[in-house]
Order: sequence, then structure tokens, then C-alpha cells
Amino acid sequence: MTVPTNIDLARDVPPDLRVEHEAIVQLCRDTSVEMTFHDATGLRDAGALLPAGSRMFISHLPRQRWEQTMEAAIEVSNCGLKPVPHIPARQLSSARELDQLLEQLVRRAAVTQVLLIAGDRPQSVGPFLASSEVLRTGLLERHGISRVSIAGHPEGHPQVGTEVLRASEEEKVRYAEERGFEASFITQFTFDSAPIIEWVRGLRARGISNGVRVGLAGPARLSTLLKYAMHCGVGPSIRALSSRTASFGRLLGDRGPEALVGELARARGQGLDIEGIHLFSFGGLLRTCRWIHAVGQGRFRLDDAQGFVVDETA
Repeated sequence: MTVPTNIDLARDVPPDLRVEHEAIVQLCRDTSVEMTFHDATGLRDAGALLPAGSRMFISHLPRQRWEQTMEAAIEVSNCGLKPVPHIPARQLSSARELDQLLEQLVRRAAVTQVLLIAGDRPQSVGPFLASSEVLRTGLLERHGISRVSIAGHPEGHPQVGTEVLRASEEEKVRYAEERGFEASFITQFTFDSAPIIEWVRGLRARGISNGVRVGLAGPARLSTLLKYAMHCGVGPSIRALSSRTASFGRLLGDRGPEALVGELARARGQGLDIEGIHLFSFGGLLRTCRWIHAVGQGRFRLDDAQGFVVDETA
């Protein structure tokens, strides 16, 4: 999120807290957001809260049709935002379908970046089993796709071993760079900063310097977060928080990811190499965008108990 630094925004912040306050603003300046095609109908109100050119990722739900992805991408582009559609490899029936999909996304929605994932299907509908196989087709370059996002799994994956995940990260990054892509990671959302910090440090120790955006849950109900969390394999951080009832309630309630953002901002100030955050809206796109807008303008109060409290009213 691109928001000019304005000293007036921090006029009510005590001098000893201004460094921490600004660190949070800086971390959230270029926040990317994730929506579903269902959110397209309310996108104009939500998108108006984001700076022009902000990246809006479009997820691919079970039984979703490519045309629904296309329609959402067009609406994102029409709102002055950059659409970044998910392309699950196992959902592609053929290389021809991929070719046609990319041609339409680029021509009709001005797509220049995609998120490549394998997808949740146990069996592929076509020839692609992994996102790396989509990279190897050469079709992305042919259609002018210059940026590729790769899914990161700091807490592992319910169906893939950790060693396989780490080897896959290196393979995808190496191949993307060989083909001239700008490759970066988007992590699954988490409720604990410790796995993120450890995973990022592990990447850097292995010589992987690509950008990292930390996936966090935007403001949502506890029941919604738990449902997505167990499906996405972030159980370890749920278990870690459940042993601390007060923290568990604060982080998973309706108030958003403030505590985690505060922890990541401090870690970034101490040298953690991350670009920014990526918010999963989970059906609450407008509220998520209001949160981003408020934090980007510095409209929040630091709070030792919860990280910070956001004023979303203005």
C-alpha cells in the first residue's frame, strides 16, 4: 500500500512510540489482498479504499469455473487495481486450456502476475500435477506474464512432507529465475509469528533471497478463521495459541491481525527480510480494505495488550 509519510498522522503518538508506530505503517504500506469471485459485486466500494495499482489476488474455489476467475479479474482491473489470479495446476485440463486462459487474462484484464499453486484436488483433471510443470510450458512468458507468486508453507502442508516442500521452493525459484520471472512468496495465513520468522531465516540461510509476503487473516469471526485454518494446514499455530486463552481470543477475534502485525514489524526492524503482508479477507473484503486504509494512514493506537487498536471509522 503506497501512503505518503505524513508527520500529522503521528501527532497524537507519544515520541517514544513513534518509531514502532511508523514501523507498522511501513510494513502495511504495500499490503496485497485476497478475494474470491463472490466479492466482485462489492469490489468498487472496497477497492476505493486502496491505492491505485494495489494487488488483488483472486482465489480459485472448489468447482469454480475459469470464466468466474476471468470476470473477477476484469472487475479488479476496471477498479484500477492489479488482478493476480490463482492458477491451480491440477485444475487445468490441458496445455491448450492454459494457453487460452492466459491469453484471455492478459487481453481482457491486463494481468501481468499470477499465483501458481498445485491445487487441492487429489487427482489432476489434466497433465499438470505441480505448479512447476506449468512454469516449464513456456506459456507464461509467451503471454507476457512477468511476475510469479509461489505459495509458501512455513507450518508445512497437510498432504506434503516438509523436506519435499523445501526442495520444491528451491526448484521453483531457480527455474523461475532462469526463465526471467520475478518470483516471490506468499505464505499461507498463520496465527503465530514464530514459524514465519524461522521459515524466512531458513530461506535466507539457503541462499533464497526472493521477496516474501506474510499471509495473515484479515478481520473475521473466530468460527470462520478456524474453518479455513484447519483446511489450510496451520494447525500448529492454533495449538500454540490455544494454550494461552487470552492471546488466542485476541488474535482470532473480530479485531483483526494487529498483534501479529506488531510482532512482524518489530522483527522486520531487527532485520527480518520480508516485503510486507498479504491479507486473506475470508468473505469480509470491505472490512479488510477498511483496516488496510486505516493502518496505512496511521490511524491506530499502540496497545501493549493487543499490538495496536485500529480506528476504522474515518
